[in-house]
Amino acid sequence: MATKAKAKSSSKAKPKAKKTIPTPAPSRSEQARAAAESVVDLPVGAVLEVSDRVTELVEPFTARTAAEKQLKSYGTQLRRTVKRTERRGTSARRKATTEARKTRNEVEQRVRKAVEERTSRAQNLVDQVSEQLSSLR
Repeated sequence: MATKAKAKSSSKAKPKAKKTIPTPAPSRSEQARAAAESVVDLPVGAVLEVSDRVTELVEPFTARTAAEKQLKSYGTQLRRTVKRTERRGTSARRKATTEARKTRNEVEQRVRKAVEERTSRAQNLVDQVSEQLSSLR
């Protein structure tokens, strides 16, 4: 049986530096060629992208049955969205009405209490004045 010799690596050992071969800077003609390719590639890629998007939009409407199915789907989505929006509006209206009713009731109770207190106080003052007047006679 052959044994493998384990190499001990010491913490002081420096890793060997890899020799890197410097790449020469691109020449002006190569830079010009790359720039010209980019100028051509960008609009071509944009046209292809737009073409794909238009195809995706138009494809459901190429056959009558597919178009009817797609339109029916749009109608269903619209009805669902309208119903959902209506439910949210109904909930918001109910909540606002309930809050307004609670606030109104609370204000009415406060006003009644304040009126009753003022009326009672005024009545007490009238009674006191009446007593003082009767004692003077």
